[in-house]
Amino acid sequence: HARMPPNSQLIVGYLPYLPGEHGRISRPKLYRLAKMNQAPITNNQNDAWMPLPSLFAICPPGLEYLTQIDWLLIHQKFEILELITSFETANKYEVRNRLGEMVYFATEENNFCVRNCLGSLRPFTMVISNHVGQQVIHLVRPFRCDSCCCPCCLQELEIQAPPGLPIGYIQQLWDPCLPKFVIQNEAHKDVLKIFGPCITSACCGNVVFEVTALDDKTSIGKISKQWGGVLQEFFTDVDFLGISFPLDLDVKMKAVMLGAGFLLDFIFFEEGGLGGGRCSVWC
Repeated sequence: HARMPPNSQLIVGYLPYLPGEHGRISRPKLYRLAKMNQAPITNNQNDAWMPLPSLFAICPPGLEYLTQIDWLLIHQKFEILELITSFETANKYEVRNRLGEMVYFATEENNFCVRNCLGSLRPFTMVISNHVGQQVIHLVRPFRCDSCCCPCCLQELEIQAPPGLPIGYIQQLWDPCLPKFVIQNEAHKDVLKIFGPCITSACCGNVVFEVTALDDKTSIGKISKQWGGVLQEFFTDVDFLGISFPLDLDVKMKAVMLGAGFLLDFIFFEEGGLGGGRCSVWC
């Protein structure tokens, strides 16, 4: 656990029911939470951070923002070095709310060879930090193959909050035509599902991935790749992804859905050109 200020207090948090788990009582979790009275760092108007919640939140430290949010925007930062040299640099992202306020900042961690040899399949640790630069979420993606002939080694992502403590997983499901994923809790139990369209190219329009309950019918939210215009889509790998979910969804599942947005971006939209990514689930 991260080092906390002396005035922090220990709170026993009983986590809310998750979709598909009604009737089960979650085991209590112990989290050490700091009093949230530190003002966000603001360098200029475009870097304005979302105000901190005024009350204690019963959640993993660093996820307090998510208790008051039902929509997030992942904005990949433009890297001039990539445009000039064509070498892949570490991706950087801003995570913002509906008002355009910063919620988190994310940085990809791996090495030059991995990024430029493995491309969009590369493993990484995505470090997500808060307004004071404290690491609050880690997204860990191992190297996995990308072929319909290898259904036993598909894409996955582990979400940790705080770093080192898994709170959920994203697992790809094999399907010959459609992108399908399952969202799991920390016990690897299925909680939600993600379904994508047959054609995932972002050519001249948004690409929407539906998030549903386990019955495949009840809509929980959406992860949308937003069309950024001809110049952006064809000549850069800069992306915009919107993520929507219920305001009362378990805060840990909100963090896992945020991680799902990053994974989908790497799988389908990381490669620039030809409309901003691959055309289908396998090619």
